[in-house]
Amino acid sequence: MTQTKIAIIGGSGIYDIDGLENAEWVTVETPWGNPSDQILTGSLNGVAMAFLPRHGRGHVHSPTEVPYRANIDALKRLWVTDVISVSACGSFREHMAPGDFVIVDQFIDRTFAREKSFFGTGCVAHVSVAHPTCPRLSDACEAAGKAAGITVHRGGTYLAMEGPQFSSLAESRMYREHWGCDVIGMTNMPEAKLAREAELCYASIAMVTDFDSWHPDHGEVDVTTIIATLTGNAEKGRALIKGLPDLLGAEHTPCPHGCDRALEYAILTAPEKRDPALLAKLDAVAGRIL
Repeated sequence: MTQTKIAIIGGSGIYDIDGLENAEWVTVETPWGNPSDQILTGSLNGVAMAFLPRHGRGHVHSPTEVPYRANIDALKRLWVTDVISVSACGSFREHMAPGDFVIVDQFIDRTFAREKSFFGTGCVAHVSVAHPTCPRLSDACEAAGKAAGITVHRGGTYLAMEGPQFSSLAESRMYREHWGCDVIGMTNMPEAKLAREAELCYASIAMVTDFDSWHPDHGEVDVTTIIATLTGNAEKGRALIKGLPDLLGAEHTPCPHGCDRALEYAILTAPEKRDPALLAKLDAVAGRIL
């Protein structure tokens, strides 16, 4: 049995964790480049925690330019067991209103300008993302949110767009009416895919800030409106995070859904054909297998 270490990847509006004991910003070097920022480490209610600001402190990285591979690799190097993504999103559903949280369980990936895998020529691997989030971790997020008095919707499909522009009206209608999406954002992909390759349990909390551009009574998305809602959402997000250590506990047992064994049968390249240079870069992500 290993020790639980919870990582929070904070999106727009969340740049730290309240109440973290022995808090320290640490630098983590990775073979995939620098993470978005230093990582804040410490403990909360006796459980080890790590916090990574996805866009960097001061919001310096655009969604396309976030170093997703370096971020996930850095968390793996810190012996993180559970990754919880917190991010702002738009809603395609009237009942998922600004200020509500959605515990995402599916994604449609429309990004196209990002590196989406740790693997490639010299070491080919295919992991399943049929169920890209961890139900055990999502259960804890739902319970912590409800205990904090937040309106939480369990389950939803997240449309990941490239950005940085918001959707056109035609795109917004298509995602809502024809593709069956529930929320839209710019940062959960390839993050969720990379977490699966790194054998990390991953959950996604989408904090609704707006109705995208489809809603006839709300008009197009503008940053001023989003920022106003972000302030309230950030406070709710911090309250939710505070409840996670007690729910997840200090001892980490094997994931009942197999997230921590995702690479078990994923690597296809024959051992004698594997590229030593790539294997060296995979030491943290795939060291258990390689």
